[in-house]
Amino acid sequence: MSRLLAFLFLLALVSCGTAADGPSLKVEDTPPPKELSDAVRALLDLKGMTVLDEKGKPICTVWRVKAIESKASADQVSAGLKYSNIEETTLVGAVRFPADWSDYRKQKIKAGVYTLRLAVQPMDGDHMGTAPYSEFCLLVPAALDKKPDLMDPKDLQALSTKSNTRKHPGVMLLFPNRKPADAPAVEAKPREHWVLSFREPVTAEGQKTTLGFSLVVVGQTMAE
Repeated sequence: MSRLLAFLFLLALVSCGTAADGPSLKVEDTPPPKELSDAVRALLDLKGMTVLDEKGKPICTVWRVKAIESKASADQVSAGLKYSNIEETTLVGAVRFPADWSDYRKQKIKAGVYTLRLAVQPMDGDHMGTAPYSEFCLLVPAALDKKPDLMDPKDLQALSTKSNTRKHPGVMLLFPNRKPADAPAVEAKPREHWVLSFREPVTAEGQKTTLGFSLVVVGQTMAE
């Protein structure tokens, strides 16, 4: 029995050490950045979700929108909403990077403030095998995204290319989050991915529900 207790104690220590090795989360009252337009800022929650690295240094701060409109049917709401139930280019939130950051495609994203808009990866030969899922949030420099309205997906892609120097949209991969928790959290995913998971209020056919988001803040594609 004593050996078993010692083993369980050691296992608990190892588990705690593993959890501490990953990023952490700090949620606090933080007004959305002034770099955003008034129209965009008005739609954002007043709580900032800051992801910290293992040393406590901020990686990014995300502000989610207060609510999202969906054209999902009542049956889809009952089954649980997915990213596909939200229109492409929908404003999801905003993010601030205090230092240069590498996105999912290993592109250098300059320090600054960006809007986050929902996008779907094209199903073509150029993108096959580059990501485990097809939904992303595209990064648009705050100065270029003044209106929160929907836009043409091609226009969104063009604006997002301004986030880096490689002429490709800046991207944050989305993992599925079908059962979002009440509180935001940083979670580990396969292949050393870490996601910021949170839920957003959604209105569909007069019904109020929620949609979970899991935004990759650490982790990159295995493709070259």
